Amino acid sequence: HVQLVESGGGSVQAGESLTLACATVVETIRRPCMAWFRQVSGREREGVAAIDGDGRSTYADSVKGLFTISRDDTKNTLTLQMTSLKPEDSGMYYCTAGWGYCDLQTDFQYWGQGTQVTVS
Repeated sequence: HVQLVESGGGSVQAGESLTLACATVVETIRRPCMAWFRQVSGREREGVAAIDGDGRSTYADSVKGLFTISRDDTKNTLTLQMTSLKPEDSGMYYCTAGWGYCDLQTDFQYWGQGTQVTVS
């Protein structure tokens, strides 16, 4: 059983920072690969960052050095710290979980409802 609930979205100015959080309920034996995706209306959902159960992370080239993904399984929380935001970072951000090799091509099976980020 997996439940994911995102929070922390909002409207910011270009260059500012924002931190997203995902409250997780993961009632499984193996800790899943977890990730953040984003989607702009009319475009395909794209992977932003993923992190495995041991804390190893991978990022989309567009956010390397700017975004940081982290997880605290003791607090059931996944976080995405975003800095130097640009208008092109705007979109609906989704928290997701899946199993298998952990990267942005993982078969993610569970998704939250999303939180909107708008950068102007």
